[in-house]
Amino acid sequence: MKLAVIGQGYVGLTLAVNAANVGHNVVGLDTNEDLIHQLLRGSSNVPGIEKSLLRKLLETGAYLPTNSTALLDGAEAIIIAVPTPLNSNRKPELKYLETAAIQIAKFVSNESLIINESTSYPGTLRNFIKPIITSRSDIKFLYSSAPERIDPGNNVWNLYNTPRVISGLTQDATEKTIELYETFCLSIHRASSPEVAEASKLLENSFRQINIALANEFSVISNTIGFSASEAIIAAATKPFGFMEFFPSIGVGGHCIPVDPSYLSYAAELSGTKANFIDLANQTNLSMIKYVVTKIKAAMGGSLKDLRIQIAGISYKPGVTDLRESPALLLIKELSLAGAILTWCDPIVGEFEGIKTTDLDASIDLGLIVTPHKEIDFNVWLNGKTKVFDLSANSNSYGWPKFL
Repeated sequence: MKLAVIGQGYVGLTLAVNAANVGHNVVGLDTNEDLIHQLLRGSSNVPGIEKSLLRKLLETGAYLPTNSTALLDGAEAIIIAVPTPLNSNRKPELKYLETAAIQIAKFVSNESLIINESTSYPGTLRNFIKPIITSRSDIKFLYSSAPERIDPGNNVWNLYNTPRVISGLTQDATEKTIELYETFCLSIHRASSPEVAEASKLLENSFRQINIALANEFSVISNTIGFSASEAIIAAATKPFGFMEFFPSIGVGGHCIPVDPSYLSYAAELSGTKANFIDLANQTNLSMIKYVVTKIKAAMGGSLKDLRIQIAGISYKPGVTDLRESPALLLIKELSLAGAILTWCDPIVGEFEGIKTTDLDASIDLGLIVTPHKEIDFNVWLNGKTKVFDLSANSNSYGWPKFL
């Protein structure tokens, strides 16, 4: 099948490479020229994409990265995998989705299957994507929803073995989408409508957002009473049923947890109701940075002015370079406002806003473990007897007790 994937980020590229690897002829479209040039050289920073496989697919012509929208024409199926972030008011920003729909209407002249993988609120496929296309094109497209479930850096769950939720606007669209996805996905769950499929993705990450907020609130309570939140969570996790462990953090980052719940809250608002738990969870997690900085300040004698502080890991999770919504960036800002002299060590990010990573420095006044990549050797701080606060959101010990 000739397949086009709009968006070659970690979702679209993973999808394009895996589809090409099972025999599809895949065009990968992206407006980022630097990214396309990088892909054409057989290079990618997306976790799970092997350069040897990427180069093989390029050489055989099974995968073609491009910024030419004209190459959408003739594709039997077009998958939309573009960002759906929040705007400055933390409301859904669908401009990339709108652009993709307009491109399809303008350049595709054959009756193709249009599949949306981009996360959005229930009704996006039916009431947003389809109307944009049908108002600009007379072609009878089929429409389906298959919300992405990629977890960058996860070595257990991948595109193949993670079950997918699929539903089309028509039975024909559903059947054809399932037939396509069964070529590179092991398990398919058929939802009764695209709205159910779209809502399921938002619920998955709203569940995580709310439970992370609970862990963060629990951390505040534990600090007030005087016990370790992480130790109590580990103790609770010994129960073999009815509990799932979440750990306190400085906030949530990435493309999903900080964003998806707001899409569900927006959908609730449109329908005339409120998402009270979700809104409170958002507020709780967004407030953690100021709380953490206040706690660090108290632990360091009441002032951070001119203290040399180094942050270990600034991406939103270990093993990935993604900085989207990373709370570490907000932490850097708040610590700087408090007068601290900041450096950061993140060998897999390398550079951010013109500032480059630095090696761990044992002579600093304070080290903060935020995103503990395996590439960071904390023995430097351990051997140097550096004062360190562990802010990482997990049960692992790196040599210091958890600060939250």
